[in-house]
Amino acid sequence: MSKTIDRIVVSGMGAVTAFGIGLEPLWEGARAGAVAIRPVAGLPMAGYRTKLAGEVPEDVKPSYDGLSGAVREPSLDFALVAAEEALAASGLAGVVPPERWGVVFATCNGGLVSGEQALRAEASGQPAPFEQLLLVSPQTIAEVIGAAFGFGGPVLSVNTACASGAHAIAHAVELLRDGHADALLVGGSDSLSGVTFAGFNSLESLSPNPAAPYSKGRDGLSLGEGSGMLVLTRATIAAAHDAPVLAEVLGYGLSADGYHATAPHPEGAGAARAIVAALASGGVRPDEVGYVNGHGTGTPKNDPAEVAAVRTAFGDDTAKTLLSSTKSMIGHLLGAAGAVESIVTVQALREQTAPPTAGFLEPDPHCAIDVVPGGSRTLDTAAALSNNFAFAGANASILFGLPGRIESPAPGDEPIVITGLAALGPDWNTLAGLHAAYRDYSAADRRSERFAALLGNPEWELPPRERRRVDRLGRYAIMASAMALADAGLAGTERPAPRIGVVLGTGLGPLASIEEFVVPLVDSGPETANPAVFPNTVYNAAAGQVAMKLGLTGVTSTLTAAHAAGAAALCVARDLLRRGTADAIVVPAVDTFCAAARTAYGRLPAFARSAEYVPTEGGYGIVLEPLSKALARGAVPRAEFAGFGMASDGLGIGEFDTDGKGFERAMRAALAHAELTAAQVPRIQSNAAGVEAFDTAEFAAIGRVFDSTEPFVETPKRWLGEPVGAGAHLAVALAAEQPLAQPVLINSSSPGGTHISVVLTPVRTADDRSTSW
Repeated sequence: MSKTIDRIVVSGMGAVTAFGIGLEPLWEGARAGAVAIRPVAGLPMAGYRTKLAGEVPEDVKPSYDGLSGAVREPSLDFALVAAEEALAASGLAGVVPPERWGVVFATCNGGLVSGEQALRAEASGQPAPFEQLLLVSPQTIAEVIGAAFGFGGPVLSVNTACASGAHAIAHAVELLRDGHADALLVGGSDSLSGVTFAGFNSLESLSPNPAAPYSKGRDGLSLGEGSGMLVLTRATIAAAHDAPVLAEVLGYGLSADGYHATAPHPEGAGAARAIVAALASGGVRPDEVGYVNGHGTGTPKNDPAEVAAVRTAFGDDTAKTLLSSTKSMIGHLLGAAGAVESIVTVQALREQTAPPTAGFLEPDPHCAIDVVPGGSRTLDTAAALSNNFAFAGANASILFGLPGRIESPAPGDEPIVITGLAALGPDWNTLAGLHAAYRDYSAADRRSERFAALLGNPEWELPPRERRRVDRLGRYAIMASAMALADAGLAGTERPAPRIGVVLGTGLGPLASIEEFVVPLVDSGPETANPAVFPNTVYNAAAGQVAMKLGLTGVTSTLTAAHAAGAAALCVARDLLRRGTADAIVVPAVDTFCAAARTAYGRLPAFARSAEYVPTEGGYGIVLEPLSKALARGAVPRAEFAGFGMASDGLGIGEFDTDGKGFERAMRAALAHAELTAAQVPRIQSNAAGVEAFDTAEFAAIGRVFDSTEPFVETPKRWLGEPVGAGAHLAVALAAEQPLAQPVLINSSSPGGTHISVVLTPVRTADDRSTSW
C-alpha cells in the first residue's frame, strides 16, 4: 500500500531528573556540566559499593488522580509529570482527536517498586491490592498514562533494558509514518529501588564516586531515576495546528550483539551496526553529524566498546565529532535513559551547544575521541545522534536533525509474508501436535493448572550445561525461534546473521526470575543478590539469548504489551521489515508462570470471577520476511501480513470498555490498513478466552463491524487456554499451518483495554489487491 511520505517531528518535551522537575533544569544542568549525583536520601543504602545516585530531589505529584491514594508507583508518577509538560508544550492535546493519540512507553524495571512492596505485604500476611500487582507490568503503566490523558489510539510498552527509550522512539516513528496515529506520547521512566541497587552491586558495576565516563581510572556507573517524554507527530499535523517543531527524527538503527548477557562486544561491532543503520536510514553522512550523545556509562568495558563503535561508523570523520555523556551528570536512568538523552540531544541541536562530559579525570587511550571535557562547546551541525546500548546486547541509535535541513529516504512498502511457524504448549511441541490438540479438545482438557507442563522440544533444547544461566523463558524462546527458522528454511543460514533479527513479545516477561532474585532480598537483604540471576530479570533477556544462541545479530526489540504482546511484536517486526532494516525477523512470543503470576491472576476481579479462564504457558515462533526475499530463496509463504490496527479504551488501571468500542476501532483500522472490506474477511480468530465481560465486549464489536456478513468466529483460547502474550501467535499457528486460502482477522487484547487486530491474507501481487476470496 503506497503511503504519503511525511517527516516525523518533535513537538513537545518534558522531563523529571535529578536536576528537578522540568525540561529547563535538565538542560541548564547538562549545559553547565553540573553533577546531580548525590547521596541517596530515599532508600537505605547499607551493603552497596556506593551511597550515590541521580535521585529525583523533590516529591513528584501528577495531576491524574485515577489511582487509589494507597497505591503510588514512582515510575508512573515521573512519567505522568513529564508527559504533562510535553503535552502542554506541544499544544496538540486539545486539537488532535483522542482516538488519534497514542502512547509508546519504555522502561527497564516497570513497576518494580510496586512489586517489591507487594512482596513485602504478602510476606507479612497482608494481601496486596490488585492495582499494586498490576502496576508491576510495563503495559499497565503505559495504559494508565493513556487513560490519564484520555487517549484511544495505540498503547505499547517496550522493554529493551537500558536501550528501551530509544527503541520506543524508533517504533513510534513507524506507527506515525504508517498512519496508525497522528500524535504519540513517547518516552520512558524508571525509579531507583533496592532491587536495582542490589542487582548492579552484585555485578560490581557501581562506582563509589560519581561516574566518570570515558576517563582513565573510571570504576563504574552511577544509577539514576526519572522520566523523559516527547510528543512526536507528522510534520503535516504540526503545520496544520501551528504546533512547535523542535527537531526531526531523521532515522534510527537497531542491532543485537549476540555476544554476552551483560557485556558489550569488545570491538563495539553491534553498536557500530546500529550507528551505521541510523545514518543510512536518515540519509546522513558521518561528516554531517557534529555531536553524539553517548551511552557513556563509565564502566571499564562499555566506554571503550562505544568509542570503538563510533570510530568504526564515522571513520576519518571521528576527529570532527564531539561525544559526551549525560549519565555523568544525572546517572544512568535505565529504561528512561534513551528518552532523556534524546531530549538533551534535541536541545543540543536547537542551541548548537554540545554539553560536556562531567567529572572527566584524564584521557584513556582506549577512549580516544573528543568527549567534551571541562565545559560545553559550540556546535555547527544540522544532525546529532543519541546512542543507547543495553543488557542482552540490544543496541539503538536515534538520529535527530534540525527542521527542514535534511531529506530522509522514503520508507518502503513491500508485502511482508509469514514463512515459518513453531508451537510449544502444555500438551504439544510441534505444529501438528497443536492442531491435533485443537481438533480433539474436550471439557476434560480444560484443566485449571496448565502452568508448568510445557513439554518443550528435545531436538532444540539447550544442553544441561548451557541452561545454568538461561531461565525457562529464554529456553523456550530459543526453542521456538530455532524451530520457526527451520520451518522457514533459514536454519542453515550462515551465522552470525546481521540481516536476520529477533523481535520478542512477552506478557509476564521474566516474572519468575524477578521473583527468584527479589524474594531473598526482601527476606535477607542485598548480600543475597545473585549475579547469575540478575541479568535474566530484564524483559529482553530472552531475545538476547535467542540472538546469542542462534547468531541473529540483526534488528532486535522486546514488546511487553501484556496479553497483546505477541501481536505487538508482530506489528513492530512488520514495520521494521517494510523499512528495509532486515531480510528476515523471527518473532517469538513466550510466557511462563510462577507463584507471583498465580497470585496476580487470582486477585484480578475479572479473572478471579471467570471459572472458564485457563492461562497456560507457551512458546511460539513466527518468521516474517519481505515477499521478494522469500521468493528469491525459493520459500513458500504461508500468508501475507496484510495489515493491523491498534486502539485502546483509555479507562484506567485494569479497566476496559464493556461495549467493545476499542475492539471495534482496532478491527476497522486493521481492515482499512489491509485495504479490505468486512465482506472480504470470512474468518475471525477471536481473543475470547473465557473472561465473560471481556468476551462479550469483543463479540458486540464483531457484530457491529461485520453487521452485514456472517464470518466464522473461532475461539481457540477458550479450549486450549490462553498463553498470555502469545495469544496472537497461537491463532496464527492455527490459521496458517497450510498456505492461507482466505483472509483471516486475529484479535488480541490486554486486560487493561489495549486492542490489536491483525489481518492475514493469501499472498497477493500488486494486481490482485482487491480480490474477493
